[in-house]
Amino acid sequence: MVKKALITGITGQDGRYLAKLLLQKGYEIYGLTRHDRTVDGAIKLIKGCLTDAESIKKALEISRPDEIYNLGAQSNVNLSFQIPEETWDINYFGVRHLVRAAMKLNPRIKICQASSAEMFGTTPPPQKESSPFNPVSPYAETKTAAHRDYVVGYRERYGLFICSGILFNHESPLRNKEFVTRKITHALAKIKLGLQDHLELGNLAVKRDWGFAGDYVEAMWMILQQPEPEDFVIATGISHTVEQFAQLAADYLDMPITWREQGVHQIGINQQKKVIVKVNPSFFRPNEVHHLLGNPIKARKKLGWHSKVNFGQLVEMMVKSDLDLVAREHGIK
Repeated sequence: MVKKALITGITGQDGRYLAKLLLQKGYEIYGLTRHDRTVDGAIKLIKGCLTDAESIKKALEISRPDEIYNLGAQSNVNLSFQIPEETWDINYFGVRHLVRAAMKLNPRIKICQASSAEMFGTTPPPQKESSPFNPVSPYAETKTAAHRDYVVGYRERYGLFICSGILFNHESPLRNKEFVTRKITHALAKIKLGLQDHLELGNLAVKRDWGFAGDYVEAMWMILQQPEPEDFVIATGISHTVEQFAQLAADYLDMPITWREQGVHQIGINQQKKVIVKVNPSFFRPNEVHHLLGNPIKARKKLGWHSKVNFGQLVEMMVKSDLDLVAREHGIK
């Protein structure tokens, strides 16, 4: 019998990689989306939004899924400080709408909630499933509350098969340019082609555990294939600074950077002694999370999952994609 899956946020980075994976596995796929966007013709799109309980109910009645992957979110941490109410509406109350409707439709349904490493906040690394949550942004607060109330809460109170994939930073060429990794690769590609003067970044000393989104969606699928619902940290177990990401991206473009000064005065200069990277203090977060580093031992042991794409391969993949993209957009051969 063909399995059916409903994916919220299907037009985002993770949704697109997950849909591709599930199509390869023979799933019938439905996607909840607010926008009219082109997707694989085999995917059935349903117009709706996580903030609208009725559209969630309708989407579930149409799709009648065996599995739900809740990837839809307001996922920009910096933006969450500017629009905290909207962030709560989507990331917390949206999960409530989804879980309650799913329970009524089919108590045996399986749900994977895309949770975030930002929930750990200032908890010392490495962070694992049992590490305390210490959220320091509205985004992280919403994800922590949704995990507590609707993942752990509904699993323990009602026996619902619902799990959190606690996802550490995961990137790809499909990443939105508002995120620092894609901002770096896209801007450096433009600088390489003479289309941009310099790149401005925030705190270069921040450390993150970056992996490839394509690997991480496979982990989410594996989580729902387990006999019992459990939460899993999905990470590489290795962290790098923003400076290291920018350095490696520039190296792949044959545009090595030499760093001068420290903190807000730090600059990166190229071989021609031109400043191509500057620090902009306005990009610093009000409450900075300095180091996120996941411990993926549980996922390795119980799921048999590990990240296949390493840090260097990830940066190279994104740089090559953006160099091709920028060249095509500007008719450069």
